[in-house]
Amino acid sequence: MFWARRNLAQPTSVPRLLPSWMTQIAAAGSIVITKMDPNAVKSTLSNLAFGNVMAAAARDYQKELLAHEKAQTSSSVNEEVDLDELMDDPELEKLHADRIAALKKEAEKREEWKKKGHGEYREITEGDFLGEVTGSEKVICHFYHKEFYRCKIIDKHLKSLAPKHIDTKFIKLDAENAPFFVTKLAVKTLPCVILFRQGVAIDRLVGFQDLGGKDDFTTRTLEVLLIKKGIIAEKKDEDDEDDEYLDSTRRVVRSSTIAGSDSDSE
Repeated sequence: MFWARRNLAQPTSVPRLLPSWMTQIAAAGSIVITKMDPNAVKSTLSNLAFGNVMAAAARDYQKELLAHEKAQTSSSVNEEVDLDELMDDPELEKLHADRIAALKKEAEKREEWKKKGHGEYREITEGDFLGEVTGSEKVICHFYHKEFYRCKIIDKHLKSLAPKHIDTKFIKLDAENAPFFVTKLAVKTLPCVILFRQGVAIDRLVGFQDLGGKDDFTTRTLEVLLIKKGIIAEKKDEDDEDDEYLDSTRRVVRSSTIAGSDSDSE
């Protein structure tokens, strides 16, 4: 009777002689042991292990997100600091000042050329001729006849080029009304385009012999010929000049950034 009463007095919730892994599961309250089914126990353990792995993965992912957000915030702050430093960069300030000075100088030159009659294709008289060709460094003068078709073709192309090449003066003179200079300059065939530099005739185009001998040449063809003769220069578009300035600015920024990185690493 003593032994029976003692056995009945033993707790039944968690047997003392259960294996340690079963004791841990029961103590954790995850499952209630009702039957010692090995397959069920194995499946339960697998589910628990999978749940732990997923929980760990979720924690790691959350940590990565927080680290990424922190890095982005830090990078944004650094960029703002770097931009502030670049605004005070002496080389960048000098580049900007040089650009402004160049634009101002160019504007002053253009105004001076316009006052001398540059930028448009104008007709002059024989009395104006000497003052016009000696008053500018580079002058293109077309000796023409109003009844000649090829003179009108030259007029069309020179009128198109004059505004583009404002540093060169473009004028025309009626050969019939300028007998003195026609004789003095030995103008014998029309159209005749004479090129002057500092008041001295340096070259000429007679008829269309340098333009392919045909009437349908383009303005660009005449322009290239005049560039080769040195009376006008190849012009860059304003967009190209802006691109060069931006490229120079980027080089300065890259140099400053590299220098800053080297200083930080030291």
